[in-house]
Amino acid sequence: MSENNPKPEISDRSKDMDSPFFSAVLTPYRSLGPNGFMILMLCFGAVSFAAGILFWSIGAWPVFGFFGLDIALLWFAFRMNYRSAKTYEEVVVSRNDLIIRKVGPGKRFQEFRFNPFWVRLSIERVEDEGVVKITLTSRGESVDLGNFLNPDDRTSFAGAMANALAVAKAG
Repeated sequence: MSENNPKPEISDRSKDMDSPFFSAVLTPYRSLGPNGFMILMLCFGAVSFAAGILFWSIGAWPVFGFFGLDIALLWFAFRMNYRSAKTYEEVVVSRNDLIIRKVGPGKRFQEFRFNPFWVRLSIERVEDEGVVKITLTSRGESVDLGNFLNPDDRTSFAGAMANALAVAKAG
């Protein structure tokens, strides 16, 4: 006669404690899309070319090269801006864990893990702007969140994060 020893099952309540109930991905806003960038560069290039031809025709030919340099610098500045737009922050909150993943351009990656019960949320506000800084602190370690967000989005996220931490601490 064989005896069945069933493994103790994890209750639904403990499964729920490990599952995230709040998740947010914060991304920077860029108002100029790829098509707008192309139009801007074409217009700027056409104006620079026309002005360069004008200077060339009056004998100031070195100015033509500087207009080309202006176009190259503008293109480089926008490329760096679009590269930094690939930055994002992922925030996941469960009853037992608070995970923050900061992903930067290239291969930069940071992950922070906290116990939500011990985390302190600090929100700095300016009367005219709203929320200007969101910081999570736990056991001497601080993490800033959403520095690239505009004040309205930062205010909205601060409220959502405060609610998520209150739910996590309520148990």
